[in-house]
Amino acid sequence: MSSSVEVESHPYLLDTSALLSFIEDEAGADQVEYALKQATTLLPWPVLLETYYITIREEGQAEADRRLALIKKLKIKILWDIDESTLLTAARLKAEHRVSLADAIIAAFAIRRGAVLMHKDPELGALNGLLRMEALPYKSSVDKQ
Repeated sequence: MSSSVEVESHPYLLDTSALLSFIEDEAGADQVEYALKQATTLLPWPVLLETYYITIREEGQAEADRRLALIKKLKIKILWDIDESTLLTAARLKAEHRVSLADAIIAAFAIRRGAVLMHKDPELGALNGLLRMEALPYKSSVDKQ
């Protein structure tokens, strides 16, 4: 597959949708597992924020705390800080494309780090051609939107 050859020299960066696919063992979880076995896999702070609040809403505080503890044990590099160039890249993405603020920030981290953004978020299609992406299988209800 040509994308795997291209990906070898670029780290993966996981979007919230990819991380949740892995946690909840949805379609595409095997691709996320592959990414997690690579030398460097990146996880920007907005992914932790989204994963935590989504889990609180859907599963409760205890499950959110459990998931956060497990995520922090993964062999990943958590990107806790945002520098000016990443911030300005995110601002331009948000201004020029129809994406959420979190998606703009996450995509900006991928662009600035030269990473492959792994996701299953149809909204990120608005950024096709701007960065390397690997889309996981969408859920059927999302696919129809």
